[in-house]
Amino acid sequence: MKFSELGLDPKLLEGIEAMGFENATPVQEATIPVIMDGKDIIASAQTGTGKTAAFLLPVIHKILQSPLEEHISALIIVPTRELAVQIDQQLEGLSYYTHVSSLAVYGGGDGSSFEREKKALSEGADIIIGTPGRLIAHLNMKYVKVGQLDTLILDEADRMLDMGFNEDIMRIISFLPKKRQSLLFSATMPTKIRALAKEILKDPEEVNIAISKPNEKIVQAAFVVYDTQKIPLVKHILKADWLKSVIVFCSTKDSAKQLTRDLKKAGHPVEDIHSDLDQKQREDVLGRFKNKKLVTLIATDILSRGIDVEDIDLVINYDVPNDGEDYIHRIGRTARAASKGAAFTFVNEKEQVKMLAIEELLGNPVPKAKIPEHIGEGPVYSPSKPGRGKKRSFRKKNR
Repeated sequence: MKFSELGLDPKLLEGIEAMGFENATPVQEATIPVIMDGKDIIASAQTGTGKTAAFLLPVIHKILQSPLEEHISALIIVPTRELAVQIDQQLEGLSYYTHVSSLAVYGGGDGSSFEREKKALSEGADIIIGTPGRLIAHLNMKYVKVGQLDTLILDEADRMLDMGFNEDIMRIISFLPKKRQSLLFSATMPTKIRALAKEILKDPEEVNIAISKPNEKIVQAAFVVYDTQKIPLVKHILKADWLKSVIVFCSTKDSAKQLTRDLKKAGHPVEDIHSDLDQKQREDVLGRFKNKKLVTLIATDILSRGIDVEDIDLVINYDVPNDGEDYIHRIGRTARAASKGAAFTFVNEKEQVKMLAIEELLGNPVPKAKIPEHIGEGPVYSPSKPGRGKKRSFRKKNR
């Protein structure tokens, strides 16, 4: 379906056209008409399906159809500052030909950023995108103009609950009008998300966009290794002259810091990004990476969702992701648009069961790559799950 067939405001269609969009994605086609009808919605859709525009477009449309007033019309709650900034940037592009105003509200800045946020929140920007802690800090001071707010959006709700924000979300909602439209978007739909939906949504429509398989353009491979072989293997891989942009995902910030130190000692120009960096440092590192001034970025899962970086040549999972959906989010950073890409996953002995679960979700085994001879022989890939018996062992080989 074309965007021009969805009944969106002409000024909004100008912004869509200027950004090069013509056809709606499945999640946009399924949700935009429902949201424009004023219904609550619970939608399951992963990063990369176009879900951000799926809620931004109808919200902007609704504001354009309403009288000009100085109050906050929509509040979007997100788990991380990076996602808040990205949504604000996309909103700015889509609303370029309109009067709609927005502001990203998040911690980590200086006093002047807090005052700028206070001004917008008290005078009434149309759309506020914010992280839970920062939003509560402002709401507690009683100047935030949410009395006439008519739309609440929770984006990446599953990630927010994983990060322990459930109480913060309910605290924020306690400040909002009870009569409002509420939209909940989540990559996964576990029991705790359904419980949250039941608490804050009213007779919602449900949209499920099945988790997609990884892009076929991604060359996937797994290296079955001992922990002591991981750093030598990363160093070996990063010597490849075809690599212009690489993300290495680590499961913990301590792991990311240690890997960054080791790679810098070996002469590799790398930087890390994680929650211990202040906002200015994170923006600087991410900006240099996006602008191709930094080849290799070591990241925690803060970057696996919602960060739009184009033309990534290689994603390395230094640690196996916790589940198949996180795996797809991580490797989905590469082979975007028309480009190709590769995704390598390091699997130690303890992580083999997690890798097996990922392979079951994918529906196919991830090819096991041969470790370079100078790094040595790795362990046997022999995953088994409790109660399932031992699976047949086999040595890593090219397949």
